[in-house]
Amino acid sequence: MNTNPRTESRLTTGMLALAWWPLALSWLLMGIELPLISAVVARLPDETIQLAAFGGVVFPLALLVEGPVIMLLAASTTLSTNLAAFKALRRFATLLSFWLTLLHVILACTPVYYWLIVPLLDVPADVIDPARRGFMLMIPWTWSIADRRFHQGLLIRFDQQNAVVIGTGIRLATTVSSLLVGWLVIEGEGVLVAASALTLGTLTEALYARIRSRPIIKGALTTSPIDDRVLTGRALLRFYVPLALTPVLVIAMQPIGSAGIDRMPNAVISLAVWAPLNGLVFMCRSVGVAYNEVVISNCGSMQRLGLLRRFAWLTGTIVTLLLAIVSFTPLAEHWFGSVMGLDPELVELGASALWIAAPIPLLTFLQSLYQGLLVHAHITRAVTESVVVFLVVTISILVVGVLMQPSSGIYAVLSALLAGNVTQTLWLWHRCRRTIFIASN
Repeated sequence: MNTNPRTESRLTTGMLALAWWPLALSWLLMGIELPLISAVVARLPDETIQLAAFGGVVFPLALLVEGPVIMLLAASTTLSTNLAAFKALRRFATLLSFWLTLLHVILACTPVYYWLIVPLLDVPADVIDPARRGFMLMIPWTWSIADRRFHQGLLIRFDQQNAVVIGTGIRLATTVSSLLVGWLVIEGEGVLVAASALTLGTLTEALYARIRSRPIIKGALTTSPIDDRVLTGRALLRFYVPLALTPVLVIAMQPIGSAGIDRMPNAVISLAVWAPLNGLVFMCRSVGVAYNEVVISNCGSMQRLGLLRRFAWLTGTIVTLLLAIVSFTPLAEHWFGSVMGLDPELVELGASALWIAAPIPLLTFLQSLYQGLLVHAHITRAVTESVVVFLVVTISILVVGVLMQPSSGIYAVLSALLAGNVTQTLWLWHRCRRTIFIASN
């Protein structure tokens, strides 16, 4: 495994927790965002259609388009070790975000939406046009995500995790303010309120991350002794393309899941529940996603590997137990009813399906552990392999669900996601065992 001066000192559990909690808080704040949006949309007119449009079409499609830029955070954390490396990655990130934004424009603003998206997802007739209007409003989303994740990686690389938390707080404040204006002042169409709030929030966070990065770019980065490696051209592509494919394949499960729900009974109801339920699960697993950059920044010896593994198992188990407690108690009905404001029929469906997703937070911590180790060692292909395994298992179970026609598609989708996460985690463990754990002994 690669080492650098930052990884030679002895690491303690307290130091690991101090490195993790700001990033975990940042991800948790982002995780709160989606349930807040769903709660506001549920209180605006025509809530079932609007929730289905946002949670079943707009948000999954926006995630899919911006998927290739998500791993810029991990790439920047790993590679932004000197000014030349930073500039090379910045050129790559700018070009990538430009082409993805152009793709978003084509999908949202041309007949391609009706020719491709509608039949591919089998979008219900009442949802088609509201979803398209919301998708149009999210055109700046990909650029803003790319820019802020690229600069946040630099902040993490130079131990400025607190700046990431502040930026996320600014984003959340902007999103909440926009939601309140759309709800209480304008009383607009739910999907448009949601898309506008989400877009404005990410733009403000990107601006803040860029501003906070300037002192590092002009100062520490120019004299950094951390690493003199510079990846450009084909070497950069070999490193990043497998990483870029990873979130794209994972995020593809959002529209694939929606397409599966559309082909099962009670499609509109399941789609309406999908957004608030998925928001709760993401909020719980988000603190595990944050662990990926912590592993990248802190692994380097067998003593550290053991500590990183213990931390992942302990913290992941605690979060999974918390979600399990919610799913098996009246807290679930309180969440979907009192907090999210769903109709009784939707509350019952969401509460009855939530328990299936309870193990996902622990699995997320373990995935972040193994992915971080692989990325640190520049073995990014193994990460993509694990996602391919995830997709094959998940889609296979969805196909079985479409053939068997369960009472509601949400059960089949959650079961497929759980099985996919289990197999993905096992594959990552297998690749780490072969390429890192054994090699380190």
